[in-house]
Amino acid sequence: MTEENTSKPSGNDVPPDHLSVNPRNAAFDADALQRGVGIRFKDRVRTDIEEYSITEGWVRVQAGKTVDRKGQPLTIKLTGPVEAWFEDLGDNPPVAKKD
Repeated sequence: MTEENTSKPSGNDVPPDHLSVNPRNAAFDADALQRGVGIRFKDRVRTDIEEYSITEGWVRVQAGKTVDRKGQPLTIKLTGPVEAWFEDLGDNPPVAKKD
């Protein structure tokens, strides 16, 4: 038995528009990351996303095992449609996406 979520999701039900896993980044949000954020990029669920922006339509992924001189992973920016949801909300969570 599945229920379809027809109500408008509240601010706590959808992940932020811009999020990063790097604590040095201004878009880092430990509480959101702890809940678990699922990302769909170009109709494929991805688990290797370092940072994303829904409204700007891009994600950053690590470029192999290469690191910069400070030991941070080098990333590349990929553009396309991005959707995000909190994984702790079950099978049919509200999805944040660009309308």
